[in-house]
Amino acid sequence: MSDKDPSIKPWGGRFSEPTDQFVERFTASVSFDQRLYHHDINGSLAHAAMLEKVGVLTAQELADIQGGLEEIRAEILAGTFEWSISLEDVHMNIEARLTDKIGITGKKLHTGRSRNDQVATDIRLYVRDELALICKELSRLQQGLINLAKREANTIMPGFTHLQTAQPVTFGHHMLAWNEMLERDYSRFQDCGVRLNQCPLGAAALAGTTYPIDRHYSAELLGFDRPTENSLDSVSDRDFAIEFAAAASVMMTHLSRFSEELVLWTSAQFKFIELPDRFCTGSSIMPQKKNPDVPELIRGKVGRVNGHLVSLLTLMKSQPLAYNKDNQEDKEPIFDIIDTVKDCLKAYADMVPAITVNEDVTREAAMRGFSTATDLADYLVRKGLPFRDAHEVVGKSVAYGVAENKDLSEMTIDELRTFSSDIELDVFDVLTLEGSVNARDHIGGTAPKQVLAAAERAESRLNTRV
Repeated sequence: MSDKDPSIKPWGGRFSEPTDQFVERFTASVSFDQRLYHHDINGSLAHAAMLEKVGVLTAQELADIQGGLEEIRAEILAGTFEWSISLEDVHMNIEARLTDKIGITGKKLHTGRSRNDQVATDIRLYVRDELALICKELSRLQQGLINLAKREANTIMPGFTHLQTAQPVTFGHHMLAWNEMLERDYSRFQDCGVRLNQCPLGAAALAGTTYPIDRHYSAELLGFDRPTENSLDSVSDRDFAIEFAAAASVMMTHLSRFSEELVLWTSAQFKFIELPDRFCTGSSIMPQKKNPDVPELIRGKVGRVNGHLVSLLTLMKSQPLAYNKDNQEDKEPIFDIIDTVKDCLKAYADMVPAITVNEDVTREAAMRGFSTATDLADYLVRKGLPFRDAHEVVGKSVAYGVAENKDLSEMTIDELRTFSSDIELDVFDVLTLEGSVNARDHIGGTAPKQVLAAAERAESRLNTRV
């Protein structure tokens, strides 16, 4: 039978002419949705088992379908499976091959379901599995940050606001700030997984089926928490994809912020850190260059993930219930988000543990910009001065330091007392960098012992993850 004969299509019975070759190529999705084969086969195995349970299939028919599907899985894994554009998508390619293998029994597999609920199930299964891998890699990156925070808990560096020196912090404290951002990302992915883990199988095209199916059994076999509630919504819902894309966009924004800091810190103007050579590249013309390409590229990749989020939102914004062909456009954005996120997380999880901190440089940088000025103001408040008056006193002392090219800690007691008679010799305990970071001895503070305690709590949270 020729491919141009419309009867070769599973839906070709009512058509009087074959599909235009351009339209066939234009509407086909098999070139990209074939990556769903594993989940499509698993969904079909569960559906077949359910059909046998309710008496639609015999035990022998179920065995034939199971054997045939597993043979097809093996063919795909071996690279010998022939994908056909004329069969449009992953589902029809597998079904056609099953029928080739086991005959008419293969045609019974589609009883009580539609490609609409089939693809909705497949994509949920796929995203669920990939979400688990993403969370695993995210946890690996977090462990790297926590280890780095422990290692550099005492390493002083400047903290910034407006990219201007603000107050001294430690490198370890800074790494734990990144970790907190990723902890929220992990929570968002987990929360997304709760709503994702509902099974559309059995909703059929849009209105359910007249066969005596058991949707709870199908959902259980596939590891879903429960079947979806409404057949119309089941086949047309892509909220889970949008929610996943949104969580991924937030996480990529965090990685982009990390990247920006790493790019700055590796520059000759900062020299705070060194990245391992294996994560950098050189210049084709300037032999001295060591470019932080990995962080730069990750910073750039956030744009494609954000773009896919907008694409999915736009895809769904005007669709009436129930399924529409528009929804074929959900897969490529989802696939690319997943590939991009996994690659970026792997790059960072591999790179972060190998970061080397130039402790002398970060300390010297913290000495610039009068980073202990707030500590002096707090000192004066403890001496009884109202904060606004203390603020003015310190402002004048900083102006003097700028004029004389002296840090507050480098001024003599006599110089400092020209600004306030409340200043005494114990002021130097708070004007040192160590005094400043150690003074913030509370949960979330910069004191090294608090950094280590926070790192232990963060690691404990990691260890409780399943």
